Amino acid sequence: MLNWSLFKKGRAQAPGTAALPAGYIPYKSAASLLDTPRRKRLIENIWHRTSVSKAQFNKIYYEPICRYVELVQQLPASENHHHAYLGGMIDHGLEIIAYALKIRQSYVLPIGSTAEQQSSQSEAWSAGVAFSALLHDIGKIAVDVSVQLKSGKTWRAWHGPMNEDYRFEYVKGRKYNLHGAAAGLLFNKVLLPDQMDWLAQYRELWSSMLFVLAGQSEHAGVLADIVQAADQASVASELGGNPDRAIAAPKNTIQKQLIEGLRYLIKNELKLNQSEASDGWYCNDAVWLVSKTVSDRLRAHMLSTGAEGVPDRNATLFNILQDNSIIVVNPSGKAIWEADVASPTGWKHSFTFLRVSPSIIWLAGEDRPESFAGTVTPTTKAQPEQTEENSSKNEIGKTVVSTAMPTQASAPATEPVSGTPVQDDIDDLLNIFDFDSSANNETGAVLLPPPPVINDPYDLVGETTVDDESVDTVPGPVIIDELQSGETLGHQFMHWLKMGIGTHKIIINDVKAKVHTVEGTGFIVTPGIFRRYVQEHPQLFDKAGADNDQAWSTVQKSFEKLKANVKKSNGLNIWTCTVVGARKSGQLKGYLLKRPTDIFTTEMMDNPSLVLVKETT
Repeated sequence: MLNWSLFKKGRAQAPGTAALPAGYIPYKSAASLLDTPRRKRLIENIWHRTSVSKAQFNKIYYEPICRYVELVQQLPASENHHHAYLGGMIDHGLEIIAYALKIRQSYVLPIGSTAEQQSSQSEAWSAGVAFSALLHDIGKIAVDVSVQLKSGKTWRAWHGPMNEDYRFEYVKGRKYNLHGAAAGLLFNKVLLPDQMDWLAQYRELWSSMLFVLAGQSEHAGVLADIVQAADQASVASELGGNPDRAIAAPKNTIQKQLIEGLRYLIKNELKLNQSEASDGWYCNDAVWLVSKTVSDRLRAHMLSTGAEGVPDRNATLFNILQDNSIIVVNPSGKAIWEADVASPTGWKHSFTFLRVSPSIIWLAGEDRPESFAGTVTPTTKAQPEQTEENSSKNEIGKTVVSTAMPTQASAPATEPVSGTPVQDDIDDLLNIFDFDSSANNETGAVLLPPPPVINDPYDLVGETTVDDESVDTVPGPVIIDELQSGETLGHQFMHWLKMGIGTHKIIINDVKAKVHTVEGTGFIVTPGIFRRYVQEHPQLFDKAGADNDQAWSTVQKSFEKLKANVKKSNGLNIWTCTVVGARKSGQLKGYLLKRPTDIFTTEMMDNPSLVLVKETT
C-alpha cells in the first residue's frame, strides 16, 4: 500500500508556489504555473537566445513548453537531489533550455557543413537543442513516480495531462537510468507531428535528437555534449555550485580517459612481443610498456580525441597513472620499472617500463595476444626516479611509427595558467539574463565540452609568454622539414591548425587559447601553439631523438618559411598584444597571419580583450 503523503523537503518551495492543501496538489493550467516572475524571466531569456520573432517563438518554442508544463505539473525533478521541490521539473526544464541555447551560440551547426547549410539549418538546430534539453528528463514522470488522481485512478503519463488534482510518491527500488530510455514514451506529447516533420528534414539533427531521447547520448555527438553541459550547469546552480564551471567540466574522468586510451593503443597501435625492439611485452601477469613511448603516444591519442586535463610532462602523467591505480608500482612505490628483456632469438636489452595489469586492458573473456615467449625480468638495483630524463633512458630500441600525418585535429591541453583570475561564483541563475551583454561575454571559446561564460575580458586570453623577440631565432637543428607527401612540416602544421579550429578541438579567444582573433585576422601564440603540435605528433620527432625545444622550434621555423605571417617593418616576425582586463593586464607574443582564411573557415569577431601593439614610427 502506498503512503500517499505530500512530497516534502527542507528546501523552500519553488518561487511563486502557494501553500498547498493537505492530501492533493491542485491541477493547474500551464499559464498559471508559468505565471511567476522568475519563470517569465526564463522564458524571456530563451526567446532572446533564438533568432525568431515573438510570433514565431510562441509557435516553435512557447507552445511546446506549455505542453511540457501542463504534463509535468508540480512534480519534482528528483527525490533528494537537484530541484527536489514542488515545481522542480518546470524550473529544471526552463533552466536547461536557457543554458543549452547559451552554449549552442558557441557552435556553428551542423559541424563540417557548408555555410549555406549552416544558415538554412540554424534555427532547426537551435530548436533541436532546446527540445532535447527540455525533454531529456521527462521520462522521470513515467517511471520514477507513481501518481494517483483525486478520482482514485492511477495516472500514466503517456495518456496526457492529468486534468485533475493529484498526489504522488516515488517508486521504491526504481532503476535510476530507466528514465533516460522512457523519454521516448512522452516526447510526442510535447512535440506535435508538424514540429517533428520539420526537424526530421535534417537527418543529422533528427538522429541525434532521437538518440538523446532514447537515453543513448554516446551516439548523439555534439547535441548530447550541449545537453549534458547544460544539465550540469542547471544542477550546479540549484545545488549552490557554479554553473559556469559545470559547463566547462569534462564529461569523463581522467581515469576513464587514460584507461580507454591505453586500451586503444595496445589493441590498435602499439607493437607487442616483437622478437627484438618493441613498444611493449605482454606476459601472463603483466603488460610491460616502454615508458616514454607509451606516455608520448597516450598523450597524443588523448589530445586527438578532445580529452582535457592531459598533462604535458611525463612525470606528471606517471603520477596520475599511479594515483588512479592504473599502473602497478615498483617495490620502491614509484611508477617506473627497470627490466631486462630477453628474446628466444638471443636478443637482449634493458628498458624503463610502465607495468599494467592485463585486467585493466582486457575484459573477462576477451581475446588476448599470445604471452611473450621470452622473459621480462625486473632488475634488483635501485629504481629510477619518475622524471622526464629517466623515462626516456634506454629506449633506443623502440619502434618508430610512420611519419604520415594524422588527419584528426588536436584538442587543447589544460595547462595551468599562472595568474588567471578565478571566476566569480554565480549566486543566482538569473545572472545569465544579460540580454545586452557586450561581445566579451558572448565570445566563448569553441570546444567540446562547451566553454565557461566569460565574466571578465581577461578570461578571454591566456598566460603571457616570452617577453622579448628571441623566439624568432630559437636555436636548434632542423629535424624534419620535408614529409613523405612532399609537403613541408609548416603546411602540415597549418592544416592541423585549421582542422582543429574548424572542428572546435582547438579553442580560440579563451584563457587557455593559443589562437586569438586580432585586427581581423589570426594571432597564434608562440611557443605555445608549436608545443601543442609537437605533443600531438610525437612520432615525427622520435626518430631524430629531438628534445621538446628542438622539436617545437623546428615546427616554428618551417611555419616561418611559408611566409604566411605579417612581418614588422624591421623584419622581425613576432608581434605583441596587450591584454586588457578589469583585474589583470599582460602581454602575449605571437605571429599575425596575412590571411585569416588560412585557419578560419568563417568570419570571426576580434577578441575584445587583446589590442595589437602598433609599431612606433
